[in-house]
Amino acid sequence: MIEQDTIKLLRECDEGVKMGISSIEDVLSHVHSDALEKILTKNKNGHEKLSKELQELLDQYKDEGKDPPAIASVMSEMKTKMKLMLHDTDAEIANLMTDGCNMGVKSLSKYFNQYAAADEASKEIAKRLIALEEELAVELRDYL
Repeated sequence: MIEQDTIKLLRECDEGVKMGISSIEDVLSHVHSDALEKILTKNKNGHEKLSKELQELLDQYKDEGKDPPAIASVMSEMKTKMKLMLHDTDAEIANLMTDGCNMGVKSLSKYFNQYAAADEASKEIAKRLIALEEELAVELRDYL
């Protein structure tokens, strides 16, 4: 049970971290403020660091991880493009990213609780990813 929950939690974290990186990449070219660009780039770097750590843990279990569903990625990218076409502002970027952070925190927290038998290393990485998402949402408040 521990190994199954560990792998499942790591997969969900892998999906979440990939979605976070992709979402940030989708908006970075639209950012107007240097300060907002710095916040997003710092957070993207944090996601990339966690992604590497996740991959190392997944490799230990000989698991490939989990990519976000193609439809979710396409829909997210389309929503971002449509909203920024109408309102190409830092406030809209902050709004989109805050929504994404909130969804990430919600789903990762659900999986953290669902896979309670996971090992401590995977739980710790899930907590760090949740904290990274929460921190970004707080930092974006000044731009809403």
